[in-house]
Amino acid sequence: MSNDEVESRTDLTERPPKVAVIGVGHLGQHHARIYTELAGVELVAVVDIDEGRRREVGGTLRVRALADYRALLGKVDAVSVAVPTFHHHQIARDFLVAGSDVLVEKPITRTLAEADDLVATALAKDRILQVGHSERYNGAVQVLAKEVQDPGFIEVHRMGPFPGRGTDVDVVLDLMIHDIDIVLTLVKSPVTAVSAVGVPVVSDQVDIANARIEFASGCVANITASRVSGERLRKIRVFQRDTYFVLDYAAQELHLYRQTPGDGPGRSHLARVDIPVARVEPLRQELSDFVGSVRTRRPPRVPGEAGREAVAVAARIIELL
Repeated sequence: MSNDEVESRTDLTERPPKVAVIGVGHLGQHHARIYTELAGVELVAVVDIDEGRRREVGGTLRVRALADYRALLGKVDAVSVAVPTFHHHQIARDFLVAGSDVLVEKPITRTLAEADDLVATALAKDRILQVGHSERYNGAVQVLAKEVQDPGFIEVHRMGPFPGRGTDVDVVLDLMIHDIDIVLTLVKSPVTAVSAVGVPVVSDQVDIANARIEFASGCVANITASRVSGERLRKIRVFQRDTYFVLDYAAQELHLYRQTPGDGPGRSHLARVDIPVARVEPLRQELSDFVGSVRTRRPPRVPGEAGREAVAVAARIIELL
């Protein structure tokens, strides 16, 4: 990154980082909007191959609208990469090599080999690589992660109507990847076995899938993801000795059911406790974390290595479908 193209990175504590968003479709448009609302960061450009889309978003936010991301290589401090998964590896890698920090939407890449390459490139270039697992920034998930101690069984449902987008990958990389990442943060134990089933319904890819993940600790996670369901459901239940938790991702609500003594010897029941949760906009928290990492060089909450681990488990699941 030459000094005549962008100011020295060493003064990022003195000036706002210059950022761009690559891909301003369904999710990328919100990246761009939030960057303009955050303090201490300057959105300088948006990129999209769809002329109408880039002009609309660029015009609304009053920033440059470009067709080719390569025009920005070496000219920005950081980027959000929110393009279809097929292009994650190449675009993220190009920016890392050019000296930019990168936030790449989930999944980090389509394959484990591509993920390994991005992690290695970020390390070699001393760049921040963050992965957009936005559920990590959900207020209820943050509380759950602190409360869970020794999970024995986890059940997850993430279901919704067919979106008409994101079908360049199957439902495992499209939706289940969120919950794979959350489960890995809760269990903190090596995966010992994986089994899975799935079928295509309205696309050429698997649209509904169920995976059973077993861990060395003895914990078992059962995850169902569907993008062809009539109802929307995003819940996780975590069971451990004497307690279990029920989390609603969308409502950002967390309930604890705890065993309490009953009326007489050998009798007990489960009493519900509503756990206070500070409701937040997960994507805003995610981007704020990224900007903080860009400015201070601290690791983000979801580094490239975490995205890589989620893809590693997803790859095992996909092999079985």
